[in-house]
Amino acid sequence: MPIRKNLAANLRRLVSSHASVAAVCRGLNMNRTQFERYLQGKSVPNRATAGIICDYFHIGEDELYRAPEAAAPAHATLLPIHQTLYETMMRGPAPAIAGGTYLTYFTVPDRPDLLVRSVTFVRREVELVTFRRVTRWAEGHRQGGARASGWHYGVAISRLNWIYFAGINRRQTREPSVMTVQWAPFSDPVLVGKAFVLTGSGPACVSVIMRQEVGRFSLSQVLGMCQPVSLDDPLLDQFVVSLVREGQAIPAKV
Repeated sequence: MPIRKNLAANLRRLVSSHASVAAVCRGLNMNRTQFERYLQGKSVPNRATAGIICDYFHIGEDELYRAPEAAAPAHATLLPIHQTLYETMMRGPAPAIAGGTYLTYFTVPDRPDLLVRSVTFVRREVELVTFRRVTRWAEGHRQGGARASGWHYGVAISRLNWIYFAGINRRQTREPSVMTVQWAPFSDPVLVGKAFVLTGSGPACVSVIMRQEVGRFSLSQVLGMCQPVSLDDPLLDQFVVSLVREGQAIPAKV
């Protein structure tokens, strides 16, 4: 089968699991007419466009062009429960959270005077919310605290008013990351909940607070903000401080 027909058949299969062709085009930020040419086998995308399409559908370029009879979802051989989990993670309901930059604060086991401040970048697509979280831990603060620098990547889904951030650390340890938060009933928009983190003494469950930060940051600025901070630091967000000290960083139902 010619490469154009392979491409068209594979794209139609991939699009069938989405709401519509229009929704896919919006997610790709691609002209509908041009995408229809790919669907009809009239044109083949250049390398850069093919990369965008593959990233959107979470596939390799070989799967985009190989013969349809040879193409199979990467999870087809998984047991049903594993397949369900995979589909839930990748196609779960999109949470009610805006894309942007969020300062993310974690409490530290056995250190009630400290918080670890990370930065979470949330990206919204049509049917998918992804995130990247940057974490650093200064050399002088390792005792009992967060274990290593982290570049966590993953997806966010919504269940029963909770937002689940599930990902994996692409640095060093490769540990999984799970964080569940919900909007707190305050006038200031803030997300509070729990996170499963890796510490120097092993895995731990800690409280987490997320607040959206308006503005754009360079990588150096982001790394500068990602560090342990004292609750007595006058530059620390005082609303965050009050939530921690008043015990409201932990929702009543967890």
